[in-house]
Amino acid sequence: MNSHEDLIVARPEGLYCPPGGFYIDPWKPVDAAVITHAHSDHVRAGHGHYLAAHAGAGILRSRLPDITLQTVRYGERLTIGETTVSLHPAGHVLGSAQIRVEHRGRVWVASGDYKLASDPTCDAFEPVRCDTFITESTFGLPIYRWDPPQTLFDDVDSWWRRNAAEGRASVLFCYTLGKAQRVLASIDAAIGPIFCHGAVETLNDVYRAAGIALPPTQRVNDIAPKDKAMFRQALIVAPPSAQGTPWLRRVGEYSDAFASGWMRLRGTRRRRGVDRGFVLSDHADWPALQQAIDASGASRVIVTHGQVEPLVRWLRERGFDSGSFATDYGDEELDSRDATASEEPVSDAEANANATDTSR
Repeated sequence: MNSHEDLIVARPEGLYCPPGGFYIDPWKPVDAAVITHAHSDHVRAGHGHYLAAHAGAGILRSRLPDITLQTVRYGERLTIGETTVSLHPAGHVLGSAQIRVEHRGRVWVASGDYKLASDPTCDAFEPVRCDTFITESTFGLPIYRWDPPQTLFDDVDSWWRRNAAEGRASVLFCYTLGKAQRVLASIDAAIGPIFCHGAVETLNDVYRAAGIALPPTQRVNDIAPKDKAMFRQALIVAPPSAQGTPWLRRVGEYSDAFASGWMRLRGTRRRRGVDRGFVLSDHADWPALQQAIDASGASRVIVTHGQVEPLVRWLRERGFDSGSFATDYGDEELDSRDATASEEPVSDAEANANATDTSR
């Protein structure tokens, strides 16, 4: 790759746009940062100036309250240095954006993290035509294929409904930003009361303030121990960090589950030690990665993180000019133990069946 001609290059601080004088999701402090979304691997403290999509302003300010933040509406064009920059929906979480950079007739798009599946809590992914497309590859292997969202959430409802009928709480572990709110907006809230860990409820408030419809929820900690019987028909949404902690004693008897794309791998569910694994991700699966790349119209594709080498190899076999950028981006869904892509995948039926080899 010729860095003198590229609109975006990899530097020790992050992905840099030389003619614009800004970085995209830098991992070290810089003067000017354009942010794709508010997950912690993509937005860090210490930058002089932040630019992000207006839809995600509340989340950014809840996580980094003292930053100098400028926001723009999706599709609004700004002149930055010698470039024209606009932000477009990525479909990942509320406020997530792809960064379109134009300079002297060339167009690059840095997509950040994205998904094409439907999600009532954020704007849908928008294909943006470009010459060069920078893509993630978190789930860049053919084994990663997601069921239709309604199929998945029907399965979550069935699990919750059965637990409620048997008088035990349903504890669902999922990530606090994006995944938790997507679950809440998609399940059948008529089954029973819904409670959340404080870390989840804080972000629920931000989503509601942004106009996202979520069902009524209460904080688990607001319920007195003498009243814990109300948890018996409840769904309790909590971050993975709550698993195995004394906090869970508040809810009494429960069945637990984990919602993540990594539940497609048998070993991941076993290590998590949960009763159920729901295959739910806010990242593109293998077919969606291909669809997004094709929709961009790009002849050159640069891969930033995830299953990088397999996707680059596949792209080159299809005739793309493809390479990679080394970055500090990870996966907010990823525990390092769960990244072994060579593990035996779980079938659709197995992924939604009760685990028999786990204990709390």
